[in-house]
This record gives sequence, structure tokens and C-alpha cells, in this order.
Amino acid sequence: MAFRTLNVHYVLTVRSRGRQTWLLTLTLSAQRAPCDINGCTTLKIARSKSTALAALAGAFALTLSACQSGPQGDGANGGQTTDSSSSQNAGSGLAGTINGSGASSQANAQQAWRDNFRALEGGVTVNYEATGSGTGRQQFVGGQVAFAGSDAELTDDERTAAAERCGEVLELPVHISPIAVAYNLPGVEELNLTAENIADIFSGKIKKWDDPAIAANNKDAKLPSLDVIPVNRADKSGTTENFTAYLNAAAPKAWADEPAETWPIEGTQSAEKTSGVVQLASSAEGAITYADASQIGSLKAAHVDVNGEFLAYSPEAAAALVDGSPTSEHATDTILTIELARDGSVKDAYPIVMVSYLIGCQKYEDATTAANVQAYFTYVASAEGQQVATEAGAGNAPISDELRTKVQAAIDTIN
Repeated sequence: MAFRTLNVHYVLTVRSRGRQTWLLTLTLSAQRAPCDINGCTTLKIARSKSTALAALAGAFALTLSACQSGPQGDGANGGQTTDSSSSQNAGSGLAGTINGSGASSQANAQQAWRDNFRALEGGVTVNYEATGSGTGRQQFVGGQVAFAGSDAELTDDERTAAAERCGEVLELPVHISPIAVAYNLPGVEELNLTAENIADIFSGKIKKWDDPAIAANNKDAKLPSLDVIPVNRADKSGTTENFTAYLNAAAPKAWADEPAETWPIEGTQSAEKTSGVVQLASSAEGAITYADASQIGSLKAAHVDVNGEFLAYSPEAAAALVDGSPTSEHATDTILTIELARDGSVKDAYPIVMVSYLIGCQKYEDATTAANVQAYFTYVASAEGQQVATEAGAGNAPISDELRTKVQAAIDTIN
């Protein structure tokens, strides 16, 4: 079996007596067989963790020696730092650890947010595990984590249970991103699909890529007579709920199933989490899936019909849908949920959009946790926080100033 080489990184932060901060990184070799239709293999690390830490300790000793003898100050090359990094790291005096889990669509954004927040508030550690939206909400309601990320709002039952823990719940739309209809079709660089095409593909009605219904919208494309292999999420997923909500709204005659976090059709090719469906679709020619557009890798993204015009996804077109849609029936001053208008009624708006929420408590039992969550949420919603996520390739459209004002007002109620 052919294996794919991966890298595993151990990072150690070292501060010298001066104002310089050094990051030491040890990269280990690992191997993993790529996912295919039959599933995935497990990761095989070439070196043990204890060996890795021993090697990192040796690297630390060597680098610390270089730090002590090397050039200092703003003009030094190699470990270039400024006074502002040191003053930022002091932060406001907050300290402690907060844990979160949830949507895998937020994984890239959460990494950027945590890294940059740490530079501002060096005493606070933020952990986030991409467990999937459903698991994240479950862990939040159960008190296992301080906050959750979710591509879908809380259900009525979850909101009731969370209120027993938190009082009022916060549901904050801080990550707006398009869902790509991503395909693996060599030789087809551009693919136009209507909502009915997409519904018929994922319901199993369209079985070949050269089906007349697809060919009618792609007259210049050389569509192969390949089997269509739809790939869906196997786990409970907010991405699935958003995707099925689009199908139900835009192609109701072709897709009768109600929006749901669990895929409604049995016997399909499936994989867990965003990374799983992307790997599986990438391994099989003719495959097609739905996933956060920033994480589709080498797969191509179809152009989607909106009132006779085929639109490519973009963060801007996704943000246009959010700004043009009303709030949901459950919305309050702290529950800022949105009822997306996916039926093509918002001009120039890409219709398959995911609004991912940060979910937190208004009241925490521990004042330190409350202060840390409030500070972290404030950074995520800030113009800087939104921009660093975009620059890190998270695929998000920064939220509008109007929406940010509402989000911050809700965050200010945390205590």
C-alpha cells in the first residue's frame, strides 16, 4: 500500500533574559495511507513522543546557547522581534485555560484566532478540538467545555438544557463561509450545476456524469461517462444541515427531505468530518461532495445556478446572503441566529452558505472562565480577529460592522 508522508510538529516557546521570544519546532516524519472508498488507515508515527521530546530538549539547549551569544535588539536577523510583541504578551493580566470543541469548518479559523489571541493574552490558553458541530454542542450542554463551535443553531432541547447550566445562552455568528460542491472529474475544469442537478446527484437519481441533465448546462465541457459517486458526511454535521437546507429550499421538487444534521439517505459513500469527505472524494474519480470551501484541497468547485446565472463561491458572495437574510424565529439579543434565504431571492449571493456560531454562556460559575471566554470571543468578533482568520486561509467572509456591533453587545453580557 502506498503511504503518504505527514509531518508532526512539537513547538516550544522560549524567552531569553532580554525581550526576544524563540519558537523551537521539531518536525517528525509520519506515514498515513490516503483514504479511499474502503476507508482510512491509522497514522503510524515514525518516532515515539518520548523520543520527540528528548530531541526537542536537545534543540532547546542548542538554541538557548545561540540566543545568549547571538545579536540582540530590533536589528538582529533570524529571531526578529519587536518591543510590541513583549508588551502584547503581558496582556491584561488574564490567566487560565478554556476548552472548546465543535465544528470542523472552524478548524483553520480557530487556529488563527488562538495563535493571535495568545500573542495578546499570554496568560490564557485556548484549546479547540474539531469534533463536529453535534458533538461540540453536546459537550457544551453537558459542561465538558466552556464554549462550542457549531454550523447549526442549538435545537430547542439543547437550548433548554444549556439554559439550566448558563442562564441565557450566546449564539454568535462569527464565521461565514461558502459550502463548495466539490468534485473529482479530471479534464473538467469548470462545471455548472443547477439546484435540481445537485439534488438529483446526491439522491442517486443521476448516475453518470454525461447525463443529459448535466450536459445541458455544460455544452463546452467534455463530460466523461463515469459513475457519479456522491460522498456525504457520516457524522452529525452542521455542514450537512446547511447543505440539505439549501437543497430543500432551492429544489423542493427534487429534494423532499427536511434539513437535518444526519444524512437522510442510507447506503451511501460517507466519511466523518470535513477532512474525511475531502480525502475520500479526492481518492476516487467521479466523486462529488459538499464541504467548507476553504478545505476542499485539490478538488474543483462547481458553479451553482442562481436565477439563471452560474455563480462561483466566494466569501463576498456568501456574506451578501447573510446580510440579505432575516434573523431566525429564536433570535434574541444574545441568540443572533439567522434564517438564510437560500432560494435565490438575494441578488448576487452564493446560496450554499454556512454560518458557524460561537456558543457560550452568559453566566459561568467561575469568574476567571467568564473573563477569559469574554476576552476570547471579543477578539474573534473584532475586525482584527476576522481578518487574521481570512489571511490564514480559513475561507471566511469578515462579518459586517453592523453585525459586529450586535455580537459585541451580546459578548459584553458575559459574567
